[in-house]
Amino acid sequence: MTIRNLEGFFAPKSVAVMGPCRHPGVLTEKLVDCLHDIETEHLVSLVGIEEDISFKGTRCRSLDDLDVMPDLVIYLARSDDLPATIEKLGAGGTRAVLIPSPGYETWAEPLMQECREAARRTNLRLIGPGSLGVAVPASKLNALLSAEPPTRGDIAFFSRSGAVLNATLSWARTHNTGFSAVVSLGARIDVDLGDLIDYFAQDYRTRSIVLHLEGIAFPRKFISAARAAARSKPVIVIRSGKSRDTGGSGRTHAGRLSRTDLVYETVFRRTGLLRVHDLDEMFEALETLSHIRVPRCNQVAVIANGRSLASLAVDRLQDLGAQFATFSAETRQELTAVSREPSDPEPTPAADGSVILRESVSAADITTAITTVLKDPAVDGAIVLQAASAFQPLRSIANAITDAAATDRRRSGRKKALVAGLIGSDGAIRAELSAAKIPNYASPAEAARSLMHLVHDAQAREFLMAAPPSLPTNFTPDVERARSIVENALQEGRNWLDPREAFDVLAAYELPLMKTVMATTAEEAAKLSRALFETSRHCVAKLVSPDLPFKSRIDGVRLGLENPEAVENAARELIGNTRRDYPDAEIAGISLHPMLEDRHGMELYMGLAETPEFGPVLVFGHGGTAIEESEDISLELPPLDLNLADAQIGRTRIARLLEGGPSRPALDRSALAQALVKLSQITIDIPEINELDINPLVSLPSGLIGLDARMTLCHPEHRPGRTGGSRLAIAPYPQEWEQTLTLKGDKEVFVRPVRPEDEDLFKSFFETITPEDLRLRFFAPVRDFSHRFLARLTQLDYARAMAFAAIDPNDNGLLGVVRLHADPDHQTGEYAVMVRSDLKGVGLGWALMKLIIRYAKADGIETVKGEVLKENTSMISMCQALGFTVGTSPDDPGIALVTLAVSEMPEDI
Repeated sequence: MTIRNLEGFFAPKSVAVMGPCRHPGVLTEKLVDCLHDIETEHLVSLVGIEEDISFKGTRCRSLDDLDVMPDLVIYLARSDDLPATIEKLGAGGTRAVLIPSPGYETWAEPLMQECREAARRTNLRLIGPGSLGVAVPASKLNALLSAEPPTRGDIAFFSRSGAVLNATLSWARTHNTGFSAVVSLGARIDVDLGDLIDYFAQDYRTRSIVLHLEGIAFPRKFISAARAAARSKPVIVIRSGKSRDTGGSGRTHAGRLSRTDLVYETVFRRTGLLRVHDLDEMFEALETLSHIRVPRCNQVAVIANGRSLASLAVDRLQDLGAQFATFSAETRQELTAVSREPSDPEPTPAADGSVILRESVSAADITTAITTVLKDPAVDGAIVLQAASAFQPLRSIANAITDAAATDRRRSGRKKALVAGLIGSDGAIRAELSAAKIPNYASPAEAARSLMHLVHDAQAREFLMAAPPSLPTNFTPDVERARSIVENALQEGRNWLDPREAFDVLAAYELPLMKTVMATTAEEAAKLSRALFETSRHCVAKLVSPDLPFKSRIDGVRLGLENPEAVENAARELIGNTRRDYPDAEIAGISLHPMLEDRHGMELYMGLAETPEFGPVLVFGHGGTAIEESEDISLELPPLDLNLADAQIGRTRIARLLEGGPSRPALDRSALAQALVKLSQITIDIPEINELDINPLVSLPSGLIGLDARMTLCHPEHRPGRTGGSRLAIAPYPQEWEQTLTLKGDKEVFVRPVRPEDEDLFKSFFETITPEDLRLRFFAPVRDFSHRFLARLTQLDYARAMAFAAIDPNDNGLLGVVRLHADPDHQTGEYAVMVRSDLKGVGLGWALMKLIIRYAKADGIETVKGEVLKENTSMISMCQALGFTVGTSPDDPGIALVTLAVSEMPEDI
């Protein structure tokens, strides 16, 4: 389930509290006391409540005494009776059941599953058990057993922990922060975070979403919902329980390195969520993002009335990875009258973004300095740090900052960030700044962290919208060859590949690897090595055992072997030592390969790990024998594009060495990014590869080469969901929908799903569309095809949206496009179609519409809808011919609402 019937919790017309209470004491009294305030807004009833409680509404003994079943039931009665009660409530029209408790409560899983099955028949929704309840302050609905009732505002807050919820509400009251909704999830019997994110992403009262979680029950749903929400609203997440995480598997480096919290960090980054690590940081992020959100915040500035004060903020910003703006000559000239001369003859780069105000500046001068800095095109955001002085009291300074913020908001152009730090101010002054929507703090460090929240939030959204470069067109992996190697091993009952097989799989994906041979005896090793010595001065021998995967830890590698005799002796020694020290270990043989002797090469690592929550993750980092000790790694979820791969490389410390230096050449970073994307494709094409190590992977000035590889295999478990055949948490590019369509006159066009790198293709396409056709498609004149506009059309989450591009096979130009965006429930989808203005009448629009209907039917979408201007008679006629019904939009009489029942369409549409 997703958002179906969630309005039963957040917009019920009637509420019933049902007992007798299984938690005797103050629970019922406290809950009913909360509900007193909503009796004028909602119809409230008490059912089976035995306590003597003051209540003005309806009281009855059982559900049978109610004239109409309530929308929301707050269930306090015995847990064992709930499945039967759900059956009765669902049949009567109840949409939601809240199961509160005074503290965390656990039920047996069989009982919870019985409740789910009873609820599924009527789509009735459940929250709890162990929930403190829900609240929607705007409608005065308060069924929340919290210490402080939430006040009205625009933050949706969901928490796994009652203690975290109470702490957050207490902080919010002292900071005049309100909520659009508060939800305590409890044991997540049904409704989970993905459902709530989807619901409140569409809620007009909600401007930001805050999550507290320990784990994610349905990763695919969560990731899809979070990616959609983060594009339009800040989503802040705090995760607890890191200390209780278990480690990964021990069969590969990738499995051992992919610790649970690192994987969660990867998920949050990939979905555009802003992660915070403690309550203080969460409150800071709330304070900041509830007031302001900017489209870009890469270059920052600091304005202070003291050099040391500015240095404290600059130092903290540098530690957090900030980049400082370089003011234009015009800005510096305008600031001369209010700023001190720099004490250093040549300011440091950080000082370029710093303005140190004179001690005697007036409030008007402070306002002028702030507005001057913010209007500089190089500046994305600024911190204003002020301490009280003999010349200016803090209240006067606060007023100056407020005036500057108001002036900047009237400035045309993009919005910029402004954060204040008033050292020594009282709560009243800070409250005035908060009322003016200016995030403000009591120390330079807090202000610096606040600004970095805006930086990271803007970067996350920019990263979601980035248009990645495409892979080289000549990348054509031999999927069948790789798959046959894996399938043969599984048929033999093996759950691993020997090095030669692993290298063959990687070579099928054009990953460069050192030529490797396998020998089962020392004599065979000497014989096979002769061919290697024809092209190399030295050879490497390694013991191969599926039971001893980490060769360096058992002294299982011999380097620098100079002739076949040395190879034979080394092989004999490796086999003998292993049989002596590990008598139960299976010995598959000895692998041999030429020794790479390039003094400029750098040992890196690339791998694939399987995680229980999110499926495969890709690992990149510093390679060699000390990979687990150095832990210089970064993780990413497949599927990858070159943009994501390059960013993954950049998150490691060793990435700085790839650029070269005075004594070493630059290494081929682009080859590394391509290798990561190819490894990502392996996870999509061959889910039977469970985990994988390439270590070391040597990066060279031109290209790279892998020296050792390890693969473990599995029979993949098909996960539940719309793309259950894939292990990936993020739906990959659906290549199976690529096809050729035949139009009138036997003209053929190639049709494929839209990809992120199609941005330039779409821009050229729109330039061929007449202004009138653009108006009919977008209901308004469209002139600006910006990156942000085009990214929304090309950056698809295939888990909930699809778009097909019709490509001219002669010049690869875009001829037309059709798209379908499903609601979170995948019950309905909204379509849109457009073809090039000079191609009307050839049947392309008709073919694309039939294709998207076939896709909707295959995807399980029940209804396809669309809005069409009534003057667009050709589109309405085509819809009627396809079986759509045509009505009028309730919001605009000039717009036709067309609807198609997909489930009733024939299979061969």
